[in-house]
Amino acid sequence: MKRLVLALLLILAGAGVGGAAAIATTRFVVPHPPKPGSAPAAPTPVETQFVPVDQVLAPLVLSDGRLAGYVRFDAGLEVATEKAAEIGERLPLLRHAINMRTYRAPLAAGRDGMLPDVAGLQRVVQAAAIEVFGRGVVRKVAITKAEPA
Repeated sequence: MKRLVLALLLILAGAGVGGAAAIATTRFVVPHPPKPGSAPAAPTPVETQFVPVDQVLAPLVLSDGRLAGYVRFDAGLEVATEKAAEIGERLPLLRHAINMRTYRAPLAAGRDGMLPDVAGLQRVVQAAAIEVFGRGVVRKVAITKAEPA
């Protein structure tokens, strides 16, 4: 009799623990659908345009720090349409920030170091844009032309 009661108690305890675990799992782990009327608003698309940055002259520096030559490149900055005029007015500051970065960045590629590293140019312009305009203002940077000067 004692063994039968102990077996029944263990079965009931196991069922209780298993049921509690199932309830806790459905309550805390499984995501519940949102209530009607409380759905998050979809982000509104922002109209953008490209602001051209023409004829930037920058030094081509080798990985050992020597000057290999110069590169002339054009870029486009994707910004919100309402910020385009403000960005256009502050382009001289962007050019300055680009020049302050390019002499430290190894942008020379190729065997003789006369080819510009376009991905490196894009990173330099993006970092300069963050410094001048702030994070999130310039969405993308497109290098549209790059040639040795």
